[in-house]
Amino acid sequence: MSHEIPKKLNAKRSKCLVYTRVMGYHRPVESFNIGKKGEHQQRTHFKEIMV
Repeated sequence: MSHEIPKKLNAKRSKCLVYTRVMGYHRPVESFNIGKKGEHQQRTHFKEIMV
């Protein structure tokens, strides 16, 4: 399966900011330094199942 975005859809794309909780407040991942960005990519994400 390919995850490439077709070129015709590139014009419709918009930037998505990803925030994460750091030490009690939310902060955008793009403002992290290189080491912290790498750490964020290695994290295990989960989805909460609502019953």
